[in-house]
Amino acid sequence: MGLFDRISRVVKANLNDMVSKAEDPEKVLEQSIIDMQEDLVQLRQAVASAIANQKRTQKQYEQANNEANTWQQRAQLALQKGDENLAREALVRKKSHSDTAATLKEQLDGQINQVENLKRNLIGLESKISEAKTKKNMLKARAQAAKANEQLQSTLGSINTGGSMAAFERMEEKVLQMEARSQAAAEIGGSSLDDQFAQLEAGSDVDDELSAMKAQLSGASPSQQALPASEEGGGAQKSEVDDELDRLRNELNNM
Repeated sequence: MGLFDRISRVVKANLNDMVSKAEDPEKVLEQSIIDMQEDLVQLRQAVASAIANQKRTQKQYEQANNEANTWQQRAQLALQKGDENLAREALVRKKSHSDTAATLKEQLDGQINQVENLKRNLIGLESKISEAKTKKNMLKARAQAAKANEQLQSTLGSINTGGSMAAFERMEEKVLQMEARSQAAAEIGGSSLDDQFAQLEAGSDVDDELSAMKAQLSGASPSQQALPASEEGGGAQKSEVDDELDRLRNELNNM
């Protein structure tokens, strides 16, 4: 294969590829219908012309037959009158018109067949155009649906759902961390003064119960174990408690 042949093939391949990519199904279908309708117009004109030629030939054929019959009658008349020369001349004219009629008859038969073929082609083309119009509408609808689906797939392909879902997961983790810190802060800051006293009171009850158990085990009452070793020291402590109690009573009465 020569260099120019290879270049020519490459150029043709590239041109065919460009044309194929540039073809729009809807436009090509519309143009195909237009071309077929133009062919239909030309075919109708051809049928009309063929029919006109057939009629003209038919008329010429009939006229030639009539002329042949006329000269036949004249030949008979001349022969009846005893003029053989005139009869012979009439027969010559008759033969000429008969030959013309025979030729026209062959031509007429060909034209009749041609007209019939053209009519069948015309009917076939009209049927094809009707079918093509129906198919065109269907193919246009399919092409539009395919374009819409292609655009949809392209749009879906350009959407980065993975990044969005990753962002949601990060924010969910961040919210969980915030909730955990909030709960921890509530546990730390919730140890108020009242809570501390409640813990002390709970601890005192436990201590009292423990003392009672010890007293039961030792055989002494809890009140005896609670007494101080020195009566003098106990009286002094009791006096201070009474004074504090009186002071609190006075404050309550003055309020």
